Amino acid sequence: MSNETILEIEGLSKVYAGGTRALDNVDLSIRKGEIFALLGPNGAGKTTLIGAVCGIVRPSAGRITAFGADMARNWRSARSRIGLVPQELSTDMFETVWRAVSYSRGLFGLAPDKDRIAEILRSLSLYEKKDAQIRELSGGMKRRVLIAKALAHEPDLLFLDEPTAGVDVELRKGMWDQIAALRERGTTIILTTHYIEEAELMADRVGIIRAGRILMVDDKASIMQRMGTTEALIDLAIPLVALPDRLSDFPVTLSEDGMQLCYRGGDGQGKGSEEIAALTKALVACDIDYRGIDIHDSSLEDIFVDLVSREGGDA
Repeated sequence: MSNETILEIEGLSKVYAGGTRALDNVDLSIRKGEIFALLGPNGAGKTTLIGAVCGIVRPSAGRITAFGADMARNWRSARSRIGLVPQELSTDMFETVWRAVSYSRGLFGLAPDKDRIAEILRSLSLYEKKDAQIRELSGGMKRRVLIAKALAHEPDLLFLDEPTAGVDVELRKGMWDQIAALRERGTTIILTTHYIEEAELMADRVGIIRAGRILMVDDKASIMQRMGTTEALIDLAIPLVALPDRLSDFPVTLSEDGMQLCYRGGDGQGKGSEEIAALTKALVACDIDYRGIDIHDSSLEDIFVDLVSREGGDA
């Protein structure tokens, strides 16, 4: 991943005729070669943002610059370098896989290239189904056809809007591998997903959007360090009346019945484990016996749910 900006969004807003504000002054920069995950609850504005960049939605205000060109003035040339895999299966179900993908290439004015189409289909494990009608395929394969169509004109920037929605766990993992392979070929990918483990596994950076506003953009490690926590529940053998002074330096609380200590601290990067180890030593030094410890490190999903809830949304 380089520091070169491939897409710059400035002050982007979209207000529909009825007054609904789908996007609210969005600023976002996408770097060349990265996988960027955009997370948000339903109705947050993810699909509207993608539609604005891809020319499907007309913004009410703001500016979009792609590959150094203002899309309002150079839409056709910039759009030819952008691929889109939509949420919905929007394709002719009676068309064969080969013809559907070849047609998408022709839509962007590229000459027919059988070798390139075959390469795309093989990379997505679709080549054996090239002569099958799309209606005959499984849900996972239909979604792969959408990816193949988006790749047919060899885009530099690829939008994947909920690419694994409705796909079972096994196929989902296969598609993660395919997305990673696309990035290895140099394609910049913007991914929206409800499966936050996808973002945690694949993305270089994560953005969180709610009610049309970007709440946060950062790389995963920084998010985990800044907002990640470790929680440990320590079951005591004998109830405590109060916390000993020796434990006052630790972020712990005592349950009402005195039978459990709750530690909540750390930084998502190992500090919590170190403090818990020190805490257990302090318990031994205070002659406090405990029966067990349940430790939980916050995931990106925990952080996402907490942030969206605190901002007034419902994840």
